[in-house]
Amino acid sequence: MRIGRVATSGRARWVRQDGDRLIAIGDPFAAFADDRRLDDEGAVSGDLIAPAEPAVVVGIAQNGPAHHSPVQAWLKSPRTVIGGGTAVRLRRDAGIAVAEGEIAIIIGRSTVGLTVENAHEYVLGVTAVNDLSSPDRAECDPRNFESKSGVGYTPLGPWIDTDAGIDDVAMTVDVDGRVVAETSSRELPMSIRECLAYVAGWTPLGPGDVIMTGAPYSQTPVHPGQTVTIRVAGVELSTPLV
Repeated sequence: MRIGRVATSGRARWVRQDGDRLIAIGDPFAAFADDRRLDDEGAVSGDLIAPAEPAVVVGIAQNGPAHHSPVQAWLKSPRTVIGGGTAVRLRRDAGIAVAEGEIAIIIGRSTVGLTVENAHEYVLGVTAVNDLSSPDRAECDPRNFESKSGVGYTPLGPWIDTDAGIDDVAMTVDVDGRVVAETSSRELPMSIRECLAYVAGWTPLGPGDVIMTGAPYSQTPVHPGQTVTIRVAGVELSTPLV
């Protein structure tokens, strides 16, 4: 199932995709906690927004090719999260800009008790994320605050795929319609399960929190005027850059 959120009548509502229709549903996190099916609440219209409103966004660093440092986690401001289709103004004061296509995990419940073996039991679903970055800043900022900051620098969604699983998730990245990366979670040095267990071993996460699992051969320099499209498990995230 693909679920997301729309802005309608001045508030956000959860919906599921039903062909070309949007069907309003109840709180997916409450349903996940109770292990029950989502209740339909009728057709609805509205503009899709980011499919989660996380309190915590965790990035996984060095989880890609040619890194000599161990895999580590870092935090990105949840206020940088925006929905698909929203234009992002690239910073002009931070060197080159890079789009990083990544598989994002949406946490479904408290991660207390999460292990490598049972990690899937804590995941609501997966989605696409564009971890926009300014890698030149990393030379003087190893904590990634400057290199990962910017208004709208975390486009997310627009859908959460609740059926994709976490063990073999395909991903492609294209810029202006040209494919620049075609990869999957199997290319990650640290698997998604291991990423989740690592993060949960250090800090608690809860419903709606997001873990960006790293860029397996899926980074590309970008410039104003281009559009980046990231597809994860069939979820398509498009971001115009200005």
